[in-house]
Amino acid sequence: MKYPSIPAAQALVQHCKAKGIKNIVISPGSRNAPLIIGFSEDPYFSCFSIVDERCAAFFALGIAQQLREPVVVTCTSGSALLNYYAAVAEAFYSQIPLVVISADRPRYKIDVGDGQTIRQDNVFHRHIGYSTHLRQDVVHATDSILRYVPHWLEKGSPEEIQESVQTFNDTELNKALNTAIESQLPVHVNIPFEEPLYEKHTQQTVTALIKKALSTEEYSVEEIYHFADIWNSTAKKMVLVGVNYPDTVSQHYLDHLASDPSIIVLTETTSNLHHANFFPSIDSLIAPIEKLENREEWFKRLQPEILLTFGGLVVSKKIKAFLRRYQPLHHWHVDSLKAFDTFFCLSHHFKSGANTFLGKFLPLVQGVQSDYFSYWNNIKKSYEIKRKAYLGQIPFSDMLGFAISLQAIPKGYRLQLANSSTVRYAQLFDLDPSLRVFCNRGTSGIDGSTSTAIGAAVYGNAPTLLITGDLSFFYDSNGLWNNYVRPDFRIVLFNNQGGGIFRILPGRENTDNFETYFETAHDLNASQLCQMFGFEYASADDALGLENVFASFYEKSRHPKLLEISTPRLLNNKILLDYFDFISSVFINR
Repeated sequence: MKYPSIPAAQALVQHCKAKGIKNIVISPGSRNAPLIIGFSEDPYFSCFSIVDERCAAFFALGIAQQLREPVVVTCTSGSALLNYYAAVAEAFYSQIPLVVISADRPRYKIDVGDGQTIRQDNVFHRHIGYSTHLRQDVVHATDSILRYVPHWLEKGSPEEIQESVQTFNDTELNKALNTAIESQLPVHVNIPFEEPLYEKHTQQTVTALIKKALSTEEYSVEEIYHFADIWNSTAKKMVLVGVNYPDTVSQHYLDHLASDPSIIVLTETTSNLHHANFFPSIDSLIAPIEKLENREEWFKRLQPEILLTFGGLVVSKKIKAFLRRYQPLHHWHVDSLKAFDTFFCLSHHFKSGANTFLGKFLPLVQGVQSDYFSYWNNIKKSYEIKRKAYLGQIPFSDMLGFAISLQAIPKGYRLQLANSSTVRYAQLFDLDPSLRVFCNRGTSGIDGSTSTAIGAAVYGNAPTLLITGDLSFFYDSNGLWNNYVRPDFRIVLFNNQGGGIFRILPGRENTDNFETYFETAHDLNASQLCQMFGFEYASADDALGLENVFASFYEKSRHPKLLEISTPRLLNNKILLDYFDFISSVFINR
């Protein structure tokens, strides 16, 4: 096996290996050659080559999202590093341990007119779990140091000074990588390398000092009796679950919550929780009430006394607006690491995983007489009937296309959702419990959805489907420039010729200015991209055609497939808004 000649590169590879970090996403370059050599020459690591750094970072994020372990993404010096920022921010807010390793020029060559040099240290300082700038080795390229910065060697021999460099670097690498493991946050390691960059050794010349990561402490049972007393004396309790990794909450705990007459459980598509008594379409509950003249009376009836939340960020703007105005007396959040005060009334943070917390808390819970669940469950059943009737009478559109597409997904698929209108449409329908659903909800951006999905599909037995909108797809089209796309990977692309979600927002106008600068109207299609990147292509623009395509879309194939669904740009928003008007009669008639 071969090793890079630069000690810092050797040390970093050893640290990653010792901490079980196996997956390395590399964007080819020159300054990061020592890192490429170190990772790619060692069979322990699985290395991926992705040219576009923005796509590479989201690809790595997708792997980390699925494996729930740190993944390295590494690049050359200069502006390459800045292309990681969107994925770093997403990882920061989604608690995904992305390990960014950037090669840098020596400090004495920054801001002197050298090419591919920027100020790389602390570049992510507002959105990073830990950031470090390693010290440059002095036993490597000593002649350059003597030429440019001879004062570095005034306090001892190169070998003596190298010992302090190595100690510093080991300490910082332990802090950075352990932060990624313990806090599930992105970290940034910036390493300056002097030339020569491509020299190799046949033996290791460095032995890194490794410090193991610590396990996360969880909440003790003795501290929850007081909260159980409050819970047991309350007749209106709401449980709200945002982004949640599949299979992390035991079904018998969910059954317990679902059987309590004083609890309503609101879930989102990304929560990956299912029960017949849960409320999976939050906007179908909230939006119709907003349209009523006596909405104040309805919202006060829905207002909980206790709000228990777990999982990550919540998609529904309507539930956020409701709970911010009609705040509960108590808001408790369960998460082993952090608690966002989303509704501006957070009163307690249980530092525990949801499964652990429920296992300790529910045995202390007693039944409370209440009609809270039964009342709202009857309304839910009514609007579900109305939704079915509405779908039976509308023309082909985004909403009908989503209804057909979601129904057609085979059991057991991993479903990746793009942001904006895609994830919101998905919220309106009940998904099969066997599906495992993911979405980049940390920053909720449209960038990187395709790259994330392709990265997420690399590991696992189940195939992956990405459902995306046209702007998200074309924005991240370089994500298809990828040698690791599985043949069972599928994309369903809704092309409504622009950012259709802007037509349902306040301030929309039917003007050229609106279409150009907000909606971004276009007439692109994905057929030529599919030809270039080796995807099988299919299209549909009506319900019958869509159902016909789905008859064979998920069959085994030699190449990945993309289905492009064309919907009417000027009609989609009206059909969606009319849906909430249509189901509002559920409330008017009560």
